[in-house]
Amino acid sequence: MTSSQQALKQRLESREANVAVIGLGYVGLPIVHALHEAGYRVLGYDIDDAKIEMLKRGENYVKHLGNQMTQTLMASDRFEATTDPRRLGEADALLLCVPTPLGSHREPDLSYVLDSTRLVAKTLRPGQLVVLESTTYPGTTRDEMKPILEAGGLKCGTDFFLAYSPEREDPGSSDATMPTIPKLVGGIDEASGELATLLYQNVVVQVHRVETAEIAEAAKLLENIFRAVNIALVNELKVLFTEMDIDVWQVIEAASTKPFGFMPFYPGPGLGGHCIPIDPFYLSWKAREIGRQTKFIELAGEINATMPRYVIRRLSAALNEREQTLKGAKVLIIGIAYKPNVDDIRESPAAEIIELLKDAGAFVNYHDPHMPHFPGMRKYDIKLDSLDLTKENIEAHDAVLIVTNHDAIDYELIGKHAKLLVDTRNAMAGIEHILAPMIKA
Repeated sequence: MTSSQQALKQRLESREANVAVIGLGYVGLPIVHALHEAGYRVLGYDIDDAKIEMLKRGENYVKHLGNQMTQTLMASDRFEATTDPRRLGEADALLLCVPTPLGSHREPDLSYVLDSTRLVAKTLRPGQLVVLESTTYPGTTRDEMKPILEAGGLKCGTDFFLAYSPEREDPGSSDATMPTIPKLVGGIDEASGELATLLYQNVVVQVHRVETAEIAEAAKLLENIFRAVNIALVNELKVLFTEMDIDVWQVIEAASTKPFGFMPFYPGPGLGGHCIPIDPFYLSWKAREIGRQTKFIELAGEINATMPRYVIRRLSAALNEREQTLKGAKVLIIGIAYKPNVDDIRESPAAEIIELLKDAGAFVNYHDPHMPHFPGMRKYDIKLDSLDLTKENIEAHDAVLIVTNHDAIDYELIGKHAKLLVDTRNAMAGIEHILAPMIKA
């Protein structure tokens, strides 16, 4: 064991280590909180001045996490937030929690990972552990990050240490917080894997160490591809069963009574969130690089990508039956977040649905109790504010389209006053006294 490894091991075991989290977004901020709760001294780094200023005021820009989290952090002498990259040299461990989006041709965009790695390399010193948490394709940590970090002369596994430990989050769930979710850890080498395991053992309920960083990278992709493929299956079945006048939601409920060999997945208006719509394409791109095709995965991606247009077709057909056209119709979207009960719009299908409606000549408004303003997105710039959900506002629209089924929405009010209701989430199930004409999409 080298002196650098021994010294870092002692600091991690005693929780005297300083840990820097690079990227204070939906992933990084909960990790900061978990590390702080575990007793570590934490430095939060982000290039966004506005985020740092909000943190210093005790305000949480990730609304569903609550201000109590940020107020607790800012009241502590074990947390600091900064935009100064020179401070990264103070940390014993550095966790990279940065976006890994897709490019314009659905190719992996590692610019945030590589830029952050170069930033770390500028202050890299012996005895530091670097861990990538961002979802990516197998080989990123070893083939992309390691050469950048070693360019200054320090050697991985001897002077500094490098590992991959994929983020696992379920935003909005009180039962699945970062400390309660088992953590995968894969090191570039034996020493790196051991040190990363020591770090996370003090933070989460269980650490599962794998032999290599590549196994951990691939496991993260498998988790989300598994969901993407099964969601594509039920989305395809939804279209088929609708043509057969069969309610897919009742079919899933019936199949779920089998206590083995079946796991329910649910259809929707399209995929959202950072992981599920994106991760399959990371693996498909890597497969093409080695001359292979992932036909099954790519087909699932294509099916899921068609769902916003399917929803629009269903809405248009329903309007036509009422002797109305989509052009000129007033449509109220219910919910724009990518999943219920969060203020997270990453890759939300609501954005594409709104753009498609506008392209068709419809007038669009939305209501979302968690998102008073439609935030900027990489591909969309939608200038809308949330309408209050009132009888008058509902009745002022020709159709109400439920995209995200937040618990805080008054579905009975919608059911009583909507002229036409299109439900993509089965949100109206169990409300027997619905007065509005309704279709499921």
